Amino acid sequence: MLKIFNLIENEFENQNESTMKAEALPLLRFLKRSPQLAIPIYQRMYSWSIWHCDQLWNDIMRVGNNPRVSAHFIGSIVYVEKELSSVSIPSALLVIDGQQRVTTVSILLEALARAIGNGEPEDGFSARKIRNHYLLDPEESGDLRHKLILTQTDKTTLLALTGQQPIPADASVRIMENFNHFTNHIAGLNGQLNTLCRGLAKLMVVEVALSRGQDNPQLIFESMNSTGMALSQADLIRNFVLMGQEPEKQTQLYVNYWRPMENLFGQEAYKWAFDGFMRHYLTLKTRSIPRIDEVYREFKAYVTGQTLDTEAVLADIRAFAEYYCSMALGTEKDVDLKAAFHDLRELKVDVAYPLLLEFYRDYATGVLTRDEMLQVVRLVESYVFRRAVCGIPTNSLNTTFANFGRSLKKDRYVESVFANFLLLPSYRRFPNDEEVKREMPLKDLYNFPRKAYWLRRLENYGRKERVPVDEYTIEHIMPQKEDMTEAWKQELGPEWERIHVTYLHTLGNLTLTGYNSEYGCKSFLEKRDMPGGFKESPIKLNQGLGQLDHWNEETIRDRAAKLAEVAANVWPAPTLEASVLDAYNPQPTTSGFSIEDHPHLLSAALRPVFEAFRKEVLAIDPCVTEEFLKLYVAYKAETNFVDIVPQAKRLRLALNMAFHEIDDPKGLCKDVTNLGRWGNGDVEVGLSSLDQLPYVMSLVRQSFQKQIEG
Repeated sequence: MLKIFNLIENEFENQNESTMKAEALPLLRFLKRSPQLAIPIYQRMYSWSIWHCDQLWNDIMRVGNNPRVSAHFIGSIVYVEKELSSVSIPSALLVIDGQQRVTTVSILLEALARAIGNGEPEDGFSARKIRNHYLLDPEESGDLRHKLILTQTDKTTLLALTGQQPIPADASVRIMENFNHFTNHIAGLNGQLNTLCRGLAKLMVVEVALSRGQDNPQLIFESMNSTGMALSQADLIRNFVLMGQEPEKQTQLYVNYWRPMENLFGQEAYKWAFDGFMRHYLTLKTRSIPRIDEVYREFKAYVTGQTLDTEAVLADIRAFAEYYCSMALGTEKDVDLKAAFHDLRELKVDVAYPLLLEFYRDYATGVLTRDEMLQVVRLVESYVFRRAVCGIPTNSLNTTFANFGRSLKKDRYVESVFANFLLLPSYRRFPNDEEVKREMPLKDLYNFPRKAYWLRRLENYGRKERVPVDEYTIEHIMPQKEDMTEAWKQELGPEWERIHVTYLHTLGNLTLTGYNSEYGCKSFLEKRDMPGGFKESPIKLNQGLGQLDHWNEETIRDRAAKLAEVAANVWPAPTLEASVLDAYNPQPTTSGFSIEDHPHLLSAALRPVFEAFRKEVLAIDPCVTEEFLKLYVAYKAETNFVDIVPQAKRLRLALNMAFHEIDDPKGLCKDVTNLGRWGNGDVEVGLSSLDQLPYVMSLVRQSFQKQIEG
C-alpha cells in the first residue's frame, strides 16, 4: 500500500495547486458511500479472466479464515470527482483506474446475494443489504439506480445481472463467464458463507480523488502501468487519444472510430490481437519495428512528432484495422482473397502484415486491382513457403517485409513487387524453381510444422471442387514401423534400413488416405489392390500409385521429383525479363580505390593477416561484398557490418552494432560510441595476428547476424 502512496505522491509532487486526495479504506465502505461509479468511454472493456478471479477468491477466503489478518490490500481506485464528470449523471465519479477490481467484486457480490437468499450469515451480509449498500441505490431508478456503470456491452450485461433482469443476447463474455465461475465456487461452500463474507469485509483499497486542471490522469495511467498493474498497449493508446479531449469530442471519437474497431475485432480477439495490429500499423508507417511492449511509446512518438490531427489518425487506424481483420481474422468477403489469407494464416507469417496492410490499402483505394491483389498476396505465400522448405532461416523476414514497400513503384505495381523479390540478396532470397525441386524432396515434411497446409495446397491445386483434406489422414506408403516386415524388407532391397531412414518422412513417401487404419503395415501391393486402395483412390496425390508394381528407392525419388515439379507451380516464383529487372537493379558504384591505396595492408607483417581475414569474411555468405575506400575497407551485406581501418601494426575493426549488443567474453572490444572514428558502429576490436582470427571472426559474425535480423 505504501508503494501506491509513494507512486501517487511522486507523480504530483512537482505539480502546483494539486487537490488530489488519497485515503485507505475498506472496499465495501467505499462502494457504500460512493454515489455512483462510472467508467469513461475511453476505458478498456472488462477483461479479468478466470485466473484473476481465482486469485481474488483465494485471497478473500484466506483472510476470511484467518482472524489474525485484519485487512487485505487489493490496489487503488483512482477517480475524477464530480465536478469533472463527463457523463450525464452529475454525481457520478469517473473511474480511471480500478474498474477491473470493482467490477469483479460487484459480480461476486451479486453471486453471493443470490446464494444467501433470505439468510444473513454475517452481520450486514443479507441479500437485501448487499444489493442496497454495494450494488444499487434503492432511492433511484433507471441507470441512476446502479452503483457501477460500465461501457458498451459490459454495461448492459452488468445492469441486467445486478438488476436481476434477462441477460442480453450479445452479453459480455467475461462478465457472464466470471459470474458463473463465482456461482460455482459459492455452491461448493455448501451454504457455509461466513468465511467469504468476512474476507470481503477485509478487502482494502486506496481511494485517490483527482481534480481537473491540477492533476494529470494520463500520468496515472502510464505510471500504474509501469508498476505492474499492466494495461495493454491498446488500452494506453486509446486513453492517450481520448482522455485529453472534451467530453463531447471524446464521445464522438469513440463512437465513430474506436468502438467500430472493438466491434471489428470482437470481444475476445480485441484483447489478444489489437496490440499486434498496432505494431504492424506502426511498422508500416515508420518503417521501423517496435517491440510489442513498446507500441504505445512508439505510437506517442509517431503522433506527437508529426503533430498529427487526432481524428485523422483515428480514421486512418480504423481503416487499417478493417484491412487487418479481413486478412488476420477471416472477415474478408471475396472468396479467393479469403482463401489466400487463410493460407497465409496457416503459415503463421505475422511478420508479413506490415507489407500486406500496404497491399490492402492500395487495393481498397483502387491502386491495385482485385486480381493484382490476389497475385501479390499469393507471391508472399510462395516466398515464405519456399524459404521454409529450402531451410532458409526466418530471422530476416521481419525487416524484409517492414522495408519492402520502400521500393514499390505504384504505377507498375506488380512488376515492382516481382523485381523487389527477385533482387533480394542471398539470405533474404526468393528460392528459384531449381532450388525448390532440389530441396523439397529431401525435406522432412511429415514433421513440418504445417503439414496439413502443404498437403491441402498440393491436393487442391487446379481443382474447382476443393477436397477437405482435414477429413483424411497422412499415410506413409513405406510404413513408419521400425520393425519392418519381411515383405517390406524384400520390397526395399538389401539397403532397406538406409532407405527407410532416408525417405520415411519425405515428399515421395507421403500421401493422403481415408483408410489409414486398414492399410497398417500391409505390403505395397496390398495397399494398392485392396478395396479403397491406391488403385481406387480419388485423391490426386495418389495418382500413378495404382500403376506401380514396386515401392522402393527409385519409385520414391521419382514420385518426389514429380510432386516437386507440381509444387513449383503451386508456389510460383516471380519472373521478369532480364532487361526489365536490370532497370530495377542499381548499378554498383566503385570508389576507384584498391588495396594499393593502403600501404599498411601490403606490409609483410599484416598482408597474411588481412588476406586470411578477407577470405573468412567473404565466406560468411555469398551476399557479402568488399569495397576499398580511401581510409578503410568496407564489408557489406546490405550495408557495412565490419570495416577495416589499416594501421601500422594491426587492423582496427569497426563492428556495426551497439556496444551493449556484443558478446565478448574475452573483453577485447572497446566502446567507441560517439568518438568519431572512421568506420561504422560503436564496437572496436584489433586484429594483429592469425591466432586471434577465430575469436575475432566470432565477433564479426555477430555483427553480420545483427544486420540480417534488422
